Amino acid sequence: MKRSSAVIRRVVLAAVAVALAAGCTPDGSGTGTGTPAAPPSASAGTPGATPTDAPTSDGKPPSPSATFPTESPSGPASADPSGTPSAKRLLGDGDENEQVRELQARLRQLDFFDRAPTGFYGTMTAGAVKKFQARRGLPETGTVDEATWSQLLSASRKPTADELKPATTNKLDTPDPRCMTGRVLCISKESRTLAWMIDGRVVSSMDVRFGSENTPTREGLFKVEWKAREWTSTIYHTPMPYAMFFSRGQAVHYSADFAARGYAGASHGCVNVRDRAKLSALFDQVKPGDKVVVHW
Repeated sequence: MKRSSAVIRRVVLAAVAVALAAGCTPDGSGTGTGTPAAPPSASAGTPGATPTDAPTSDGKPPSPSATFPTESPSGPASADPSGTPSAKRLLGDGDENEQVRELQARLRQLDFFDRAPTGFYGTMTAGAVKKFQARRGLPETGTVDEATWSQLLSASRKPTADELKPATTNKLDTPDPRCMTGRVLCISKESRTLAWMIDGRVVSSMDVRFGSENTPTREGLFKVEWKAREWTSTIYHTPMPYAMFFSRGQAVHYSADFAARGYAGASHGCVNVRDRAKLSALFDQVKPGDKVVVHW
């Protein structure tokens, strides 16, 4: 009887061993399908450990110095569709910081960016970066990587404070032909600028903004009808310093809101100026009867 019990015990132990070898999980954690458990992946274990039995792509065992790749805190490198890792991104669409401002100032030095720095990386900045990359033989990604930044630094100089934050943001548009004779306030909706011109020569210029879709600034050829150094709108009850009226209540005037919020707002049809000092000087020069041209 004891001999039979011993034989039965050995048979049971052997059966358990076979079941474990087949991947069954007696503790209940398995799927119950009988499928062998997958072996540990090559990357399992402590990062940086040296593998000893994982073959390389040519079927040879790895060298003793081979290590598992580790992931940096910033995540794995991005890759293009071919699977090749791309260069590290430094600046790109949606970024807003002082390095973007410096990028724009340097691109402006090289005539790739025709606006003053804003510190915001948008489509205009991306387009300027693409032009620079094309000129330098770099991949035209529109984003700034280490190679692009390095070449930009070598091709430009450190921007001055005035270059980083100039008083006038917008580049002047080509003057309308009607602006080329006489004394004219030449106002471009395309470039959002006002140029004070005398006989085709630009005397001074400044940024402007216009009315909204509901209260648009009229376009055409006008003249300065009258001026008021201090004026308050009789309709909207808002201050209109240095007002120069040109079309049925629409005027060129200083706007504190434009100075504070920029192009996030709009006027009720007037031509807003945000540089008070420049407009003050212009106000003293303009006379009733001078032309006003508002054009695209």
